[in-house]
Amino acid sequence: MDHLTPSERSENMRRIRGKDTQPELVVRKLVFSMGYRYRLHYAALPGKPDMAFLGKLKAIFVHGCFWHRHTACKFARMPKTNPAFWAAKLRKNKARDVLRRSQLQKMGWKMMVIWECETRFIGMQKKRIKKFLK
Repeated sequence: MDHLTPSERSENMRRIRGKDTQPELVVRKLVFSMGYRYRLHYAALPGKPDMAFLGKLKAIFVHGCFWHRHTACKFARMPKTNPAFWAAKLRKNKARDVLRRSQLQKMGWKMMVIWECETRFIGMQKKRIKKFLK
């Protein structure tokens, strides 16, 4: 049983954003401070990567652990209410991610995924990002 009323649940879900999330802003700030410039949510590419480095043919996705099903992450737990709905929805999200990655690879792009939980210690990701963007 959901502890929120339908209108409270609706308001809660309305606040969830797809762009400019806190984890994404943390990664963007780090990458910018490293001297790299990028295009945001580049619509000409499958999946609209969070950051697209056009000259390098590289893209960075900042994935939410819940929405993209980060394996063995405490933030990726399945909701207790309406589990059938959530299982189907989250399975589709994961399948769409796989499809978009394969489309980008066929176009010659390389991708990096940074998970929401990894942005809590973003300084540890700096070396990984630098190596990816070389």
